[in-house]
Amino acid sequence: MTSTNISRRDFLRLLGISSAAFALNACVPENTSTSPAIVTATPASKSGITPDIEISLKAITDEVQIFSGEATRVWRYQGQVMSGPDDALITIPDTYLGPIFNVKTGQTIQVHFTNELPEPSIVHWHGLHVPVEADGHPRLVIETGETYIYDFTVADRAGTYWYHPHPHGRTGVQAYAGLAGLFIIHDENELSLGLPSGDYDLPIVIQDRSFDEKNQLLYGGNGMMDQMMGFLGNQILVNGQAEFSLPVETRPYRLRFLNGSNSRIYKLAWDDGTPITILGTDGGLLEEPVQRDYITLAPAQRVELWVDFSKDKVGSEKSLVSLPFTAYGGGSTYTLFSAQIEKDVNVSAPLPQKLSSIISHDEEKAVNRLSPRSIVMAMGSGMQWSLNGRTFEMDSVDKDEIVKLGDLEVWEFKNQSNGMGMGMMNESLPHPMHVHGLQYQIIEREIDEDRRDAWETLKEGFIDEGWHDTVLVMPGERVKILLKFKDFTGLYLYHCHNLEHEDMGMMRNYRVDS
Repeated sequence: MTSTNISRRDFLRLLGISSAAFALNACVPENTSTSPAIVTATPASKSGITPDIEISLKAITDEVQIFSGEATRVWRYQGQVMSGPDDALITIPDTYLGPIFNVKTGQTIQVHFTNELPEPSIVHWHGLHVPVEADGHPRLVIETGETYIYDFTVADRAGTYWYHPHPHGRTGVQAYAGLAGLFIIHDENELSLGLPSGDYDLPIVIQDRSFDEKNQLLYGGNGMMDQMMGFLGNQILVNGQAEFSLPVETRPYRLRFLNGSNSRIYKLAWDDGTPITILGTDGGLLEEPVQRDYITLAPAQRVELWVDFSKDKVGSEKSLVSLPFTAYGGGSTYTLFSAQIEKDVNVSAPLPQKLSSIISHDEEKAVNRLSPRSIVMAMGSGMQWSLNGRTFEMDSVDKDEIVKLGDLEVWEFKNQSNGMGMGMMNESLPHPMHVHGLQYQIIEREIDEDRRDAWETLKEGFIDEGWHDTVLVMPGERVKILLKFKDFTGLYLYHCHNLEHEDMGMMRNYRVDS
């Protein structure tokens, strides 16, 4: 049984992706032919339960045609449905992006991940609440030719999640080379809302990349500066395409955005000033739609939008742009993609005013009674990024990184200088902080009065409502999040999702004990 395959033209209508490709260059070896025997790593579980969905997922080397001329070398995910519904995977033609997992809450899934890359790798299911064996910790990396079996139940709400590699020190390179894919979850509540679906429910994956004159990926051209600050490409790709264009009808759409860039922040806005209507964040639908003039989208964050083209004229177009801001990577206004209004239709599809019921943690109790765990992001000694002065250690946790199963906690991320290392750089960079294994709530933000300038240029685009797994912490800012550790014990990660910062040590373990 194979995954659902469709033509380029049909997929353009279904997912907004036309003939696209992507490539990888000198950041990976050219000679990648390997054929060792398959070795099965320790399975994530031995429950003996027949899964609802069984999938084969491979990380492979390949070439794709992004530009005219020479094809681009990439690393990408390739998938196949072994058992279960054919549409459990939607294979995207002519792009380096991995197949879209298309599943429902409550389904049991087994994924046979085989590494056919010339170096170790592992898959992290970003945002999913899964057992520690299925989370993709770098200590679980497998070598070339080995297979790791993931076994978990989809426990999260309907929403837009994703998957990507997580080997220590090589996450940035492997993700940049093309290893990423969406993981979309549906549930009964979401399906009952009558939100745009099928051809009108579209993913928008935004990534920045740089290429040489032979169409090959360039990574780390600025050497240590890219590692210290975070890599910024000079060209925007959407769904693996340069100069992406989205054909639409005069009706509402649901657009699912992922910032799949290594370090670039986007300040999303329509060029005509149309307000943006937000349906959901990292952890699924909000309780009700909210509006912003722009959205601040940090690396790894997702947002779902309701976009209504019914008042636009056929033949016109509107562009989604990134507006300037004063933090790292802000620059000037630039276009991400254009929507081309091609067909006039008369569709009655009102925006639901009630989207979901979110069972919130007891925020008042937490803020007033719980002493927060303080996590300070800074440049540590040895020119490495650090959390509380510590860099990543594969198996170790400190006493203040151990939590109890069932506990409700407040963590406070502090983007402050600690006087060590590169002072100006240390104080000028935003950090998108990701916690593995759960979704959390953002309950409080504070900014130092003498550090407000960059914060002011992005703050109106923060979507703090709902559930999150990644939060942007601006220079001089303190952000409190509320977490509850449930269901699973073991070793999980928290880290900056600027992938260069992560690879340079800005990642730590936390351990959940029973």
